[in-house]
Amino acid sequence: MAGLEAEHWKIEDLDFSRIALDKVRLDENLFYLVTSASFIESGSDLYTHNLVDFFRGDDEVTDWLSNHWEPEELQHGQALRAYVRHVWPEFEWDTAYRGFLEEYATYCKVELLAPTRALEMTARCVVETGTATYYRAMARATDEPVLHDLATRIATDEVNHYKHFYRFFRRYREQEKLSRFRVIGTIGRRTLELKSEDADCAIRHVVKARAPHRADDTAYVQQLSARMNSTIRTNLSAGSTLKMLMRPLELPARVQTVIQYPIKQFMQHVFLR
Repeated sequence: MAGLEAEHWKIEDLDFSRIALDKVRLDENLFYLVTSASFIESGSDLYTHNLVDFFRGDDEVTDWLSNHWEPEELQHGQALRAYVRHVWPEFEWDTAYRGFLEEYATYCKVELLAPTRALEMTARCVVETGTATYYRAMARATDEPVLHDLATRIATDEVNHYKHFYRFFRRYREQEKLSRFRVIGTIGRRTLELKSEDADCAIRHVVKARAPHRADDTAYVQQLSARMNSTIRTNLSAGSTLKMLMRPLELPARVQTVIQYPIKQFMQHVFLR
């Protein structure tokens, strides 16, 4: 692990007094993007505990999960929450988050992880690809300097997390003699799940606190989600996302060139649908 861990940034490195309120205060779409992300990141310890149980006995993995991944993910949530409180102080973050966490906990179960350790590492690579893509796009979507800085820092963290999961994946793939067929199956399934319970749960609970009269309006929530997805899709870097998504397949360059277009179409229509 030596050399892989640099000194990590702190929330104190962000100067919230520099927030250009006129650039974000009235942007309802950005409010939902940031607040929903703050909920999911703040609940990441639930997943950490499941993963530590799943990989128990592999001290290298569990130590990294507990001592690096979890603290950094939770710091993402804390920083995003602080940003929300500075820009939208009227939003009852704690109350809304409690409701979210109660539901979200039902989605975080060890039995929902992949059937083998190598396949779970494959799934982790897909998830980190999704989060890195989300925050890169968020950074591109705003000209508010503090949010741009924060989203860029988080995106960089997520790429670093991906590198660790990918390294662990390669070790387990060798141990399990995992075929590319099984890897691509996991990539496809986990990609389809990226925009499922987690994001939907967060958006619903943000709406419930932000606009309680629309909480049961399914069409409104779906339209809101579609606008958020459109913002991400418009600002994503397709090339870097595609490269991260395909990397666990470890395909020869010639084969990769052949299948790159269909996988890119899959990513565009499903990955950020």
